[in-house]
Amino acid sequence: MHTITRFKASNKTTLANAYKVSLYTFQKWLRPIKTDLGEYTGNIYSPKQVSKIVQHLGLPEDLKLISV
Repeated sequence: MHTITRFKASNKTTLANAYKVSLYTFQKWLRPIKTDLGEYTGNIYSPKQVSKIVQHLGLPEDLKLISV
């Protein structure tokens, strides 16, 4: 049975913490999909953008930080 994970709006620091990497490393990981993500508005990624990040990087180690 598949469970659908819903994501909440998150900033870069929270996402980096979820993936257990530094902010610098996380930003480097996002470079290939930067144009697909769109703008980082209000210092936060929308749930849709977070979903695209997870599709690109895979599920983070600490999923509870970014899931609803």
